[in-house]
Amino acid sequence: MTFTASQIALLIHGKVEGDSSVSVGSFGKIEEAQPGQLAFLANPKYEEHLYSTNASVIIINDNLELKQSIGATLIRVPDAYTAFAALLTKYQEIVTQQLSGIQQPVYISKTASYGQNVFIGAFAYLGEHVKVGDHSKIFPGVYLGDHVIIGNNSIIHPGVKIYHDCVIGNNVTIHAGTVIGSDGFGFAPQADGSFKKVPQIGNVVIEDHVEIGANASIDRATIGSTIIRSGAKLDNLIQIAHNVEVGNSTVIAAQAGVSGSTKIGKNVMIGGQVGIVGHLQIGDGAKINAQSGVSKSLDPGKVVTGSPAHDYTAALRSQAIGRNLPELEKRVKELEALVMQLMKEKIS
Repeated sequence: MTFTASQIALLIHGKVEGDSSVSVGSFGKIEEAQPGQLAFLANPKYEEHLYSTNASVIIINDNLELKQSIGATLIRVPDAYTAFAALLTKYQEIVTQQLSGIQQPVYISKTASYGQNVFIGAFAYLGEHVKVGDHSKIFPGVYLGDHVIIGNNSIIHPGVKIYHDCVIGNNVTIHAGTVIGSDGFGFAPQADGSFKKVPQIGNVVIEDHVEIGANASIDRATIGSTIIRSGAKLDNLIQIAHNVEVGNSTVIAAQAGVSGSTKIGKNVMIGGQVGIVGHLQIGDGAKINAQSGVSKSLDPGKVVTGSPAHDYTAALRSQAIGRNLPELEKRVKELEALVMQLMKEKIS
């Protein structure tokens, strides 16, 4: 599958500089790309490779001023990174659209239903009253429990397990090995020191345009729903506990964990390995630095770091002071010596 520079420019609303008829059939990093490949330049530190790359077509920013001539065809756009991402999305759509039909063997309950142009891979399991929307792709080895609903244009990658009653929206992508709707961690302490399991009878609701990475775990609610709002993006190996709500367009990096009933606002950014205790409110637009431990609710727009998490700006000031401690110690010793000398002179 090949595309000309002019066709690519049309897709990403770019302007061609050079041979618009040159064609490419694959992608490559700008420092490694070969003839017939397309690359992009968004980070200035890679600009040196622009003049030595073998790529046939390169997407660059409108405002980039060339320091020397380039043999490749250029496509100028306002934001090269965003344009390249859009192009990759189009390419992926073309590839996945080629998948359709039902492979064998599969198990599809007589009460299950699916829409037009779906793909259901081998060894998939669709339980009672499952519904799969138009153009969705269910890859091999996926388990969909009873009454699960999958919206339109969603992609459920191999080995995903979605327990009963969970609802997945439109244009959702869930990567391999993720578990949706397993029991929340609810156990009531007993007088004899044992723990009695609290039944988890809620579900998980994942709204539209959400992407969830590989081997993540999102627990069903005790009562009601654990909710991932529209546009949220979750990385690999994330734990979302029962009755948590993740707001619109919030992003959470790998290995983070959110304890039960915490409510996370919209446009929140959570770094890798962050831990958030239960029953907190994380305000809209808050930012939590990697490996932070959050034990208190955060106001909207708050930026925190550390464990326990505290104000990010104050933490930077503390780090600066810490780096100066050896010099401060030296100055204190010098002052002590000066004071001792002055005292001796006064006594004498």
